[in-house]
Amino acid sequence: MTDPAGTPPWLSRMAAVHSVRDDASNPVIARHAPDGSTGRPASVLVLFGGRPDAAELPTDATVLLTQRASSLRQHRGQVAFPGGAADPGDDGPVGTALREAQEETGVDPDGVELLTVLDSIFVPPSGFEVTPVIAYWRVPSEVSVVDTAETERVVAVPLTDLLDPVNRFVVRHPLGYQGPAFAVGGMLVWGFTAGVLSGVLETAGWGAPWDTGDVRDLETSLAAVGEELHP
Repeated sequence: MTDPAGTPPWLSRMAAVHSVRDDASNPVIARHAPDGSTGRPASVLVLFGGRPDAAELPTDATVLLTQRASSLRQHRGQVAFPGGAADPGDDGPVGTALREAQEETGVDPDGVELLTVLDSIFVPPSGFEVTPVIAYWRVPSEVSVVDTAETERVVAVPLTDLLDPVNRFVVRHPLGYQGPAFAVGGMLVWGFTAGVLSGVLETAGWGAPWDTGDVRDLETSLAAVGEELHP
């Protein structure tokens, strides 16, 4: 990772927090493992790019996302942050997030500057206790799909697209779950990733009002971007 050269002003608020806002429309970020149990440790890298000298959110601001391969048994085709399960040799959650991001996208850890580590979030379907690691892409490197068996797409998504109220709504899973979603770049971002993104955007003060009453069927929303619902 790079030595901090001063947090970009537009990321200063995010760098000062360890948890993100919770509200009724975002149940994801309030999840905890059942009493007396511990989830399997995992981390994701929430990697922001953009001009380092901007006082407010710059027009070129991005966040790095991946789309999982459709051949995977779990979470196939879903949009996610780079990340995964901890290995014994990792240097804590940050080490896990950086290693996984490099393995999945080819991102160079030397160009990544740590901003903050958020409180972990329990993910019931997988049993993971996931720690979001927030970072700044001070020296961007070339990224692409490293292993097509794991990932089919790597993209730095413009924050202006994510923040556009037209691209934001709530999805309803057939099993009853409801949570925030984004339709960007021909992808549907939902579930854990959308919950963390929504919380981070609001906590950073970047969020614009959007229609939290716009609740859409998940299967229909996935079909609209050419994806399928998988358990």
